[in-house]
Amino acid sequence: MLSQVSRRALSVRSFSTSRIAFAAPPSGGKDSFREKENAEEAAYVRKHEAEQLAKLREELAKQKTKIAELEESINKK
Repeated sequence: MLSQVSRRALSVRSFSTSRIAFAAPPSGGKDSFREKENAEEAAYVRKHEAEQLAKLREELAKQKTKIAELEESINKK
């Protein structure tokens, strides 16, 4: 009988709240680490887009000067 009781005790699953604790942050749904990470990512994206825009504007200026030179050479003929 003792072996039956010990088997039953081993087969009973214990209740744990650890999954619940990890499922939702304790601050009522706000996760400061996630917010900081999103803010840093947004800042990186804005910086990268600004760099790309500066390069495109520089290329545009070069193309405009080239067009102006070509129009000038056409008008001379």
